[in-house]
Amino acid sequence: MKGIQCKLARVALGWGVLELAEAASVSTQTITRLERGDQLRPATLERVQRVLEEAGIEFIPENGGGPGIRFKKPIL
Repeated sequence: MKGIQCKLARVALGWGVLELAEAASVSTQTITRLERGDQLRPATLERVQRVLEEAGIEFIPENGGGPGIRFKKPIL
């Protein structure tokens, strides 16, 4: 997950920095650093990504068009 994907996912969910930080049990400064593109510990990245995925976000890898996100399809 890249910083821009984190920000896109957070905004798509209607979450602020505080809501994501609380859900991932990290500081708001950590979320800000991630979205700015700073290096974070792999465990911290995984925690934030897991929270966003559990909220319904799917991360799209960079495949020539740049990295992105989308909502997971609902399971019927």
